[in-house]
Amino acid sequence: MIGDLVKKTRSCRRFKENRPIDPDTLASLVDLGRLSASAANRQPLKYITSCDPSVNAQIFQCLAWAAYLKDWKGPAEGERPSAYIVMLGDTDISTDFWCDHGIAGQSILLGACEMGIAGCFIGAINHEKLRDVLNIPERYRIMLVIALGEPAEKIVLESTEPNGNIKYWRDEKGVHHVPKRPLKEVILRTYNAG
Repeated sequence: MIGDLVKKTRSCRRFKENRPIDPDTLASLVDLGRLSASAANRQPLKYITSCDPSVNAQIFQCLAWAAYLKDWKGPAEGERPSAYIVMLGDTDISTDFWCDHGIAGQSILLGACEMGIAGCFIGAINHEKLRDVLNIPERYRIMLVIALGEPAEKIVLESTEPNGNIKYWRDEKGVHHVPKRPLKEVILRTYNAG
């Protein structure tokens, strides 16, 4: 059921790096993005995928991880992603990508979760360095990097505290806690004809 899949699809930041993801799996995930809704059906998104450990190591060096976890520099060796999908916007097709990358990215993460693969959107990117590492032509805008792998951490959802603190955190056992605002707080108004 989609509700269960949405609840399980969390931003995972520690992976079983030694568990590879094959190119066909990455292609099937990109296909979910390709088939997703696109503003004016322009379909300006393009992708670069990697499941090569040496390329992955270079991509990893272009990313920043988990801003709320101030003392954590990102996953240690052995806990890094085993694959990446780099999402690009083709400026020859459009210069305004609306929310296409969010829609396509969520489709990719939901599909990955269904396959037992965890993922994380990463927007904190050293764009110039990544462009150089992957030899990305200037016509492509780097939108997101999606880190993928078999999860090596437990992530739990919980309600925000009464003070409304939404910062995720890790407990002493390494469990990653993600506070979510209660439903009654996010629905401002309901109109009902009945």
